[in-house]
Parts: sequence; structure tokens; C-alpha cells
Amino acid sequence: MAAPILTLIAASLLVGCTNSAMAWKETYGVINVAGKVMCQDCTKGYNDWINGDRPIKGSKVCLTCTDDRGRVIHYDSDVTDERGEFDMIVSKYINGKQLKEKKCSVRLVSSPDPSCNILTDFAGGKSGVKLRRPTSVYRDTVKYMLTPFYFTSPMCDEPDTTDQYDDTQGNNY
Repeated sequence: MAAPILTLIAASLLVGCTNSAMAWKETYGVINVAGKVMCQDCTKGYNDWINGDRPIKGSKVCLTCTDDRGRVIHYDSDVTDERGEFDMIVSKYINGKQLKEKKCSVRLVSSPDPSCNILTDFAGGKSGVKLRRPTSVYRDTVKYMLTPFYFTSPMCDEPDTTDQYDDTQGNNY
């Protein structure tokens, strides 16, 4: 009679431990987003342009995550180090809700370098890159290693050639 009761107690303890482990994993899982920010000067020749990029220290990159209705539920940013690298670690659970990585995007924000501070969309830096496929998944960490984002020099900025319309006077200018 005592053996079945002990078995029942042991089974309930095992289930309790499993539920505790699952709760810990849900609370402490993280998303790690890393990459580089580089400067590429378009005024150089092709070979120098392709191979002549340099890291930008102090560039700002942001991560924005939305919910199913498109509302921002998390915003984070990071500043690059001397190698132009950023590395953001974000909890998978914010205010009790799970972040969906596919609803998160990373984009360039700013560059402190006055000779290289024009946003480019090369590798999606200007418009943002959605987190699609993780580069590694280990225990409760999902890592995304992004391709480098690029700024360029003001000389390389393309002018806006679209027609502007002045609504107050009804004239194009």
C-alpha cells in the first residue's frame, strides 16, 4: 500500500520539477542580435570601393519588435565599438509576452563620423532587416548574425529628383 503512494508522490514531484524548468526557460530565454557597421566611400575606384570599407565606432543601431497588430512592444539600441561591431541581447519575454523574432527588425540610426554619415540601404540598413533565420540556436539563446550595414560619404548621397508640390500656392517648385 505504501509503495503506490510513494510512486504517486515521486511522479508528482517529477512533474513539478519539469514545470519549473519550463517556467525558467520561458522567463530567461534570450535573443542575441549582432553585426557590424562600416563606411564605404563611393568616390573611390571599384577595387578600393569593394575592399576599402572601414568600421565606424559609435554608430547607433536599433532593434524594433512589434506584436501581431503592428504595435511596437520593444525597442532597443546599441552603439558600435572600435571594430564597428554591435551586440544586443534581449529577453524573449517582455512584460509577460513572448517576442516573435519574425516581427523584429534591425536598422541603422546614426553615425558620428561627419565624413561618413549618409544612410544606405545596402544590406537593408536604412529600411531595416527582419530577423528571419538564426545563425545559431543553443539552449535558450537564439543568435542572429547580420551582414554588415553601411554608411557612405555625403558626396555619394543621391539627390531627391522627385517633383515637389507646394499645396499653399498650387505651384510646383
